[in-house]
Amino acid sequence: MTDVFPADRQARSGGFTWGRRETAILVKTLSYLILIFGAIVMLLPFLWMVSTALKEETSIFVLPPQWIPENPTLENFTDAWEIAMLPRGFVNSAFIALTSTIGEVLFSTMAGFAFARMHFPARDRLFQILLATLTIPGVVTLVPAFIMFTRFGWVNTWNPLILPVLFGTPFAIFLSRQFFATLPADLEDAAKVDGANWFQTYFFVFLPLARPIIATLFVLGFIARWNDFLGPLIYLRSVDLFPVPLLLSRLDSMYEQNWTLLMAGATIALIPILVLFFALQRYFVESVALTGSKG
Repeated sequence: MTDVFPADRQARSGGFTWGRRETAILVKTLSYLILIFGAIVMLLPFLWMVSTALKEETSIFVLPPQWIPENPTLENFTDAWEIAMLPRGFVNSAFIALTSTIGEVLFSTMAGFAFARMHFPARDRLFQILLATLTIPGVVTLVPAFIMFTRFGWVNTWNPLILPVLFGTPFAIFLSRQFFATLPADLEDAAKVDGANWFQTYFFVFLPLARPIIATLFVLGFIARWNDFLGPLIYLRSVDLFPVPLLLSRLDSMYEQNWTLLMAGATIALIPILVLFFALQRYFVESVALTGSKG
């Protein structure tokens, strides 16, 4: 017999009915639990790095592992700062990362604006070729690039680390193009009515609105240059030119492995990246949402 009395059915079930609201709460709760679990898994290596940096050398391989050191010490940080010559490395890394990243952001956003808003012959074909270069592994061009830079006389200089990315990269151009394509055409039409040319439209109309993508490109570019190890290892010979990753690698040699100093140095090197990321986190998240909203 069909139940035509929902109130009686609810009373028989204990006064609780499962609806859309309860389903949404359950899905949201499960999502948060999964994200919290993933965050904990991602943070474990960083927590172990900090824990090792605070330990004495004899306490590293104690079983069971000690997450909280019994006798924490800050001497590892001061020793790593002096032995690895991190002050000089910070200056070198900052110069390489800032100059290359600022140039990359400027020219990539300019190229992305051109691909998104301007109409010129073979625009789409050129953009497809640009995207195709993203599929080429960096190791494929490693030897030809080294030969070319050697003939230029750029070995043991910062030029190979700065100039190849100074005028834009395919990935940064792609993200910029995706962002500028989401902006309304009314802005471009209004600039034309006011008599602005393309450069004025880019600098005074679209670029001020591109703070999210600029922040994202700056964070990604700065982190990539700051953590770059292979490039400096190939092209640099003088210790005075070494960035932070190369200087930290000198703490780990064939004859000596001081893990406490290495972890302390890595923790110090991580601080600028964390500060930069948290300072620009809001723009970073906003740009990720916007760049995927329109092709």
